[in-house]
Amino acid sequence: MDATLIAGILIALLVVFTVLRSIRIVPQARAGNVERLGRYSRTLGPGLNFLIPWVDRVKPLIDLREQVVSFKPQPVITEDNLVVDIDTVLYFQVTDPRAAAYEIANFIQGVEQLTVTTLRNVVGGMDLEKTLTSRDTINSQLRGVLDEATGKWGIRVNRVEIKAIDPPKSIKEAMEKQMRAERDKRAAILTAEGFRQSQILTAEGEKQSAILRAEGDRTAAILKAEGQSQAIDEVFQAVHRNDPDPQLLAYQYLQVLPQLAQGSGNTFWVIPSEVTSALSGVSKAFTESLPRSPATREVTTQNTSAKDEAAMAAKAAEDAIADAEDSGPRRLGPGTAVPDPLAGLGNAQLQPAEALREPRPEES
Repeated sequence: MDATLIAGILIALLVVFTVLRSIRIVPQARAGNVERLGRYSRTLGPGLNFLIPWVDRVKPLIDLREQVVSFKPQPVITEDNLVVDIDTVLYFQVTDPRAAAYEIANFIQGVEQLTVTTLRNVVGGMDLEKTLTSRDTINSQLRGVLDEATGKWGIRVNRVEIKAIDPPKSIKEAMEKQMRAERDKRAAILTAEGFRQSQILTAEGEKQSAILRAEGDRTAAILKAEGQSQAIDEVFQAVHRNDPDPQLLAYQYLQVLPQLAQGSGNTFWVIPSEVTSALSGVSKAFTESLPRSPATREVTTQNTSAKDEAAMAAKAAEDAIADAEDSGPRRLGPGTAVPDPLAGLGNAQLQPAEALREPRPEES
C-alpha cells in the first residue's frame, strides 16, 4: 500500500513536470531559439508557445530591443604619428535571432573588435586636427563598415558615436596655448576694429558738423548780403524818387570829408579829384543868380551883410579849389581836421538865393 502510493505520487509529479516542459512563455521583445534533438528547429516569438517535452530545448532568450554598448578607449595612431585615445558608443539591434546565435559565438565582442579595427583604419588616414574636427565623417564611415560586416550576424548597426578623443598631454598643452593665442589675437583685432570704427564715426561727425556750420555761415552771409543789397536798393530808389539837385549831393559829400580824418590811426588821407567838382558845385550854388520870386523882391539893409558873407564863403571855396588843383593829394598829420568851407556861414543868417541877387531894371 505504501509502495503503490509512492509510485502514484511519482507518476503525478512526472506528468506535471512533463506538462510544464511542454509550455513556454516568451516575454515581449524577446526571442528564443528551439533545438530539437540538438538541431535548430524554430524561433519562439513573444507569448505562449508549446514544445515537445524531453525533445525540444530552448536556448537563452535574445533581446530584440536596440542596445547601447560603450567600448573602452582605444589607442589609435593618426597620420601625423600621434597616439590618441578614442572612446566610442555603438547602437545596434538584433534583427535575426537565429543568425545572432549560430553565425557568431559572441556578437558583442565581435562588434567591439570590428569597431576598433575600422576606427584605426579610418583615423589612420587623418591628421590630428582633421580627426578632432571630422567626427561626423568618422561616424558615417564606421557605420557603413559595421553595418555591412554585421549584416550576416543578424545585427543592424543604427549609429556609431565618438564619445571622446583624448590627445596626449603635451599636445593638449600646445593646443591650449594655440587657442589662447588665437583668442588674444581675435581680442586685439576686435579692439582695433572698435577703435577704427570709433575714429571713423568721430571723423564723420566732425565732417558733418563742419559742413553744417559752413552751410549756416554761407546762408547767413547770403542773407546779410541780400539785406544790404535791399537796403542799398531802397536808398538808391528813394534818392531817385526824390530827385535831389547836384548842389545838395555836393554839400553832403563835403560833410563826409571831415570824417575821413577822424581816428588815432589815420596819419594821412588823400583828397580825391572829385572834391574840386564838389566845391565848384557849392560855389555855384551861392554865386549863380536865380530868378527872383514875388516874395523876395523887397530887399532890406540886412541882406547886404548876408550877401557879403556869402561872397566871402564863395571866395574861400574857390581858393580851396585852386589849392587842391595845384598841390594834388595832401598829406595831413594826426589830428589835423579838414576845414569846412561853409564854416563861416554858421552864424550868418541865410536868405534865399533870390534875395541875394540884384534887381534887374525891368523888375524894378
